[in-house]
Amino acid sequence: MQIKLDELSSPQTYFTMTQTVVPRPIAWILSENENSSYNLAPFSYFNAVCSDPALLMVSIGLQDDGSEKDTLRNIRERSQFVIHIASCDQLADLNQSSATLPPGESEVTANNLETTTVEGFHMPRLSDCKVAFMCERYNIQEIGNNKQHLLFAELKEIYVDDDCTSVNEKGRMKIHADRIHPLARLGASEYVSFGEVLSARRPA
Repeated sequence: MQIKLDELSSPQTYFTMTQTVVPRPIAWILSENENSSYNLAPFSYFNAVCSDPALLMVSIGLQDDGSEKDTLRNIRERSQFVIHIASCDQLADLNQSSATLPPGESEVTANNLETTTVEGFHMPRLSDCKVAFMCERYNIQEIGNNKQHLLFAELKEIYVDDDCTSVNEKGRMKIHADRIHPLARLGASEYVSFGEVLSARRPA
C-alpha cells in the first residue's frame, strides 16, 4: 500500500505517522503549575537531538479547543521541568496522567504518585521512575499549520537508578536498558513493552 499524504486530513496523517514511526520513546513530563502544584503528562513525539549542549526535543500540540496545553504554558512561565522515562510496569499511571484535569489540578496528587527532591534543582522527580532528566527550557519554536510547538529541553542533570547501572573493567559506566524496561508508544491506544536486546558492531 502506498499512502499519499496529500489525500489525508491532518488527523488521518497523525494516526498514520504514529502507527508507522514505531516504537517511539515517551517523555513523561513533570512541570510546575501556577499554584505550585505539579502537572504530569506523557508525550511521544520525543527524542534526543544534540549533545553539545545536551538537548532533548518534545513536540507538543494544542488542546482540542485550540488552547495551549498546561505543560507548554508551565514551561514558558517557569523554565525548569523534569522528563522521565517510564518503565513497563508504570503504564497504568502514565496512561491515567493523560486524562484532562481542570487547570491547576495535579495529576501527581490525583494518582497518588510520590516525588523525590533533587539536590540543587528546584523541581523534584517521580520517585519510581528509573530515569529522569532535569531540564531547563532552551527554546520553543512554533511549526506547522496547526501551531505545533517544538520544545527544546537542555539537560542539567540525569538520574539513573543504581540498579540499572554497572561499571566495566575499564571503569566505564554501562546503563542497562533491560533493567529500565522502558515503555514505548505505538499507534492509537497501543504501547509496547521492552523486548530482546540485539547487538551489531558498527563496521570499520
